[in-house]
Amino acid sequence: MDSRVLAAVAQGDGLVTVRDLHLLGIEPRQVARWLKAQQLQQVRRGVYTTRDLWETWDEYYDRPLARIRAARRTLRLPFVFSHDSAAIPQRIPLIRPQDADVHITRTHLRGSRTSSGIHHHGARYQPGEVVEVAGLFLLAPARTAVDIAREHGYRAGLVAADGAMQLGVTRTQLHDAAGAMVGWPHSLVVKSAIADADPGAESPAETLGRELLHECGFEQVETQFPVNTPSGVRWTDLRVGRHVFEVEGRKKSKPVADGGLADRDLEQILWDQRKRQREVCAQGLGMSQIVWADYWGRARERAKLRLRQEYAVTEHRFGTDLTAQQAEFAARMRGRRYRSSG
Repeated sequence: MDSRVLAAVAQGDGLVTVRDLHLLGIEPRQVARWLKAQQLQQVRRGVYTTRDLWETWDEYYDRPLARIRAARRTLRLPFVFSHDSAAIPQRIPLIRPQDADVHITRTHLRGSRTSSGIHHHGARYQPGEVVEVAGLFLLAPARTAVDIAREHGYRAGLVAADGAMQLGVTRTQLHDAAGAMVGWPHSLVVKSAIADADPGAESPAETLGRELLHECGFEQVETQFPVNTPSGVRWTDLRVGRHVFEVEGRKKSKPVADGGLADRDLEQILWDQRKRQREVCAQGLGMSQIVWADYWGRARERAKLRLRQEYAVTEHRFGTDLTAQQAEFAARMRGRRYRSSG
């Protein structure tokens, strides 16, 4: 790869435009040859990075962020990033961030349209709703969560609202953001997502797990339930009665080097999970596992049937009420979100 291109990429947040290449004296035919040889990677039309750099970028954050930055390099009109494109830089979770389109909001546009792969939304916003993150001007977390609910529906909105509250956004702030949209489409979806949001969900998988349990007919679902075990406090993801539910997200078994959370090999992870389950269940609790595949298609109905059956076994053995000791320990630990041992 030409050293001039490498230098331009290094100076441009990992990106280089076709105009940059032209100013360097590089002809379009040479760019085409690099693309064919997979030395350059097109991020969007007219914006590139090196293939080596692209391969190091995580598909859930770095690559979507690169597409947002690439759009900024090509747009020549007043706008702020919004919706999915405001969520990603602010680490507000999306269900499928790797597939997120680029969204911008413009105050002087009537209606909405899509052009060159970018969704243009015509909508009002206040100066106080704009934040700058890593050189990008975005709509703030509360407004972003509300916009996602309006654009993508209840499930995506619930994931975003949970994530925004994890970042410190209050329910009042979410209501305030929604209140500025009186008369806008899909306001009922927004209200439902805000009402059901829970800052205890630490990932989209946990949000979707809570939604799944509500569909099962479980009304009182507690997030982040602490269990006192010989190895210390084990924080379980969800609880109904005397039954806890552990959500196995996509990243828990994926190595850190590949963008996941696992800092051990798979065999050790599975061994630790079995030990964890034994210790939690030894305290007079039942346990179920929920995996990402349980949320989609036909597997969803099978998962709901299985979870109801497993809960019924626990209810038959232990009843539905926590013991006084379990309830007292949970009350004492409630609000402590760190996970020193589990």
